[in-house]
Formats: sequence, structure tokens, C-alpha cells
Amino acid sequence: MISVLFLILIIYVFSIGLLIYGFTKVKKYQKSGLKPQTSFTIIVPFRNEAENLPKLLQRFLELNYPDNLFEVILVDDSSNEKFQVSDFRFQVSIIDNIRVSNSPKKDAISTAMQHVKTNWVITTDADCIVPENWLLTFDNYIQKNNVSMLAGAVTYECEKSFLHHFQQLDLISLQGATIGSFGLQKAFMCNGANFAYTKSLFEKLNGFDGNDKIASGDDVFLLQKAANLFPDEVYYLKCDEAIVVTKPTENWKSLFYQRVRWAAKTSSYQSVFGKVLGLIVFFGNLSFVVGFFFVVFGIMPYPFFVLFAFFKFTIDFVLLYITNQFLTKTRIKSLLLSSLLYPFFSTTVALYSLFGSYEWKGRKFKS
Repeated sequence: MISVLFLILIIYVFSIGLLIYGFTKVKKYQKSGLKPQTSFTIIVPFRNEAENLPKLLQRFLELNYPDNLFEVILVDDSSNEKFQVSDFRFQVSIIDNIRVSNSPKKDAISTAMQHVKTNWVITTDADCIVPENWLLTFDNYIQKNNVSMLAGAVTYECEKSFLHHFQQLDLISLQGATIGSFGLQKAFMCNGANFAYTKSLFEKLNGFDGNDKIASGDDVFLLQKAANLFPDEVYYLKCDEAIVVTKPTENWKSLFYQRVRWAAKTSSYQSVFGKVLGLIVFFGNLSFVVGFFFVVFGIMPYPFFVLFAFFKFTIDFVLLYITNQFLTKTRIKSLLLSSLLYPFFSTTVALYSLFGSYEWKGRKFKS
């Protein structure tokens, strides 16, 4: 059994090493000062976000981008209280979500698409903070590259709690895997809080047809379809000035359900690379958990487990470090404790996502 654990470790280390290599292949982009030309529609699905939406709209107001080159569509997914907008220099409208599937967010984007007049759309979430050069950076990249879909980075606005630091570490690992997969030309993951694509591409892909029974995945399934059919038109925008900041969850229950929601879509990936990588990461974390209990019950000698943990944590740290340097440029906090807890948390999430249900925005969904 020990030999099996170390075989899994070898495969795991090799796979994360590939992601590290892929990460270095995606070059950082600096906007070039081109005159803005691209017209965007910003789509924001929301439900009960009366506290966050005014802050987001204020951020849109502060964007370093011509008001006549972007508009905002807020899609209300059955909020308890109707949100009202005041007058802005840019065009902003609120529409009601038209539910036709098991996925509120996919329905919201599809509903908004019926009102989109621009060629480019960019999606974000109501609890996000966008940088002032957000649209300008996307525009400059679009002008200089033949691109129809562009994924951007997302990070957390963390306080001093261990829960926030743990989530940041988890998100950093996901962002590292995302960027690494783009560098390997095996893109399979992105974040809908910072995701742009052309309306024509959305229509060519028939939107979310084929995966609308899955509650989440408005971002990854669309990306995987695009990467499969139009791989030369799908890129990652690795740029400091295009990083969107969002809020971490405020309790462990919400975090658990959020990660279950994310994990539940893995089995439906079109990307073989994404599925295989997901299995490798799962078994890598499961092996750590099994090894720990083997030591506790005296089945595995302690030095073997220490060696296993050393190699796993070392390769993980390299990916976390280079990704964190890009996303936050600050020291990783609570690294040791988070690294010890993460395999147990991740394994539990993965197993629960196969059979359990979860809550999201006050609704219950089955995995």
C-alpha cells in the first residue's frame, strides 16, 4: 500500500510540475496605451445584493474608460427586494432573470444576451471590486490579438482571520492551475467574475446548451467548448491591472457548500485534461489523508509519511508562491496550518459532491 501512495505522489508531483511550467509560459501583459475602441456590455447576475451593488456601480463609474463604450446589464434573479438604480453617466439597466434551466446564473447570462448590442460581453459578480483600468486592459489586449474569449484573474480581499487566509490559499491554487492549463494549451478552468467573450462566439457555441442541468459552471463549460472548437481564439489575460477582487465567504459552512458547488461540475467536464487533473489532485490529497491515518494506527512508519508530506508540500508551495506573487504580491499567511488542513477539506468536499446537496443563494441544489 505504501508503494501505491508513493506512485500517486510521483504522478501528483509531475502534474503540478507541468502546471508550474505552463504558468511560466503565460507571459504577463502590460497595456500599451492604445486608444479605446472595444464596446463592452458588463453582465452582472445578482440575487439579494443590495449592499454590494452600489459599491460595484461606483467602481464602474470610476473606470478609466469612455462612458459611451460600455453599458451595464444587472440581471435580478428573484431578489427578495427590488434593487433600484439612480442615473449614471453610462447606461445601466436592470432586467429580471428568465428561468429555463437548473442553473440560475446561466439563465441570467442567457437572458442578458438577448439585450446585448455590443460585440463583447464581460461578466462579473455583484460582490466584486474591479480595478480602474479593467476594461482598458481588456480592450488593449483585444486590439493586439486575434481573440474571441479572454479569461482574467480573481483574488480575495482578505482580513486577518484564518478562514480568509485558508480561502485565499485555496483560490490561489485554483488560479495557478487555471493559468498553468492555459500555458499548456489545455485550458479547462476560469472564473466568471472576470470573463470576457464575444456575443458571436457565445452564439456559435449555442450558449450553455448541453450543460444547463448543472447548477454552476457558467464559466468553465463555456470555456471548454470554446477551447475545443476555437483553441486559437481563447487566451488568458495575465495582467496586474485586470485582476478582479471578490469577497471570501464568512463561515465554514458557506465555504464548504461553495466548494461543493464548484466540485460538482468536474465529472461533466468536456476537457479530458481537466478530468484527469481533477482525479490526480483528488488522489494526491486522499493519499495524504490515508497516509496520516496509517501513521496514527501504526501501519506506515512515521519517516515515510514525513517524506511524502515534504514532497507534496514542496511542489504545492512552488505553484502557490509564483501564483501569489502575481495575484497579491504579499506573503502567504497561515501556510503551514492551511496546507495540513487542506487535504482533509478537499477530500471531504470531493466525496460529498458526488452524493450530497448544497445551498446557494438561499436555494438547495443536488450535486
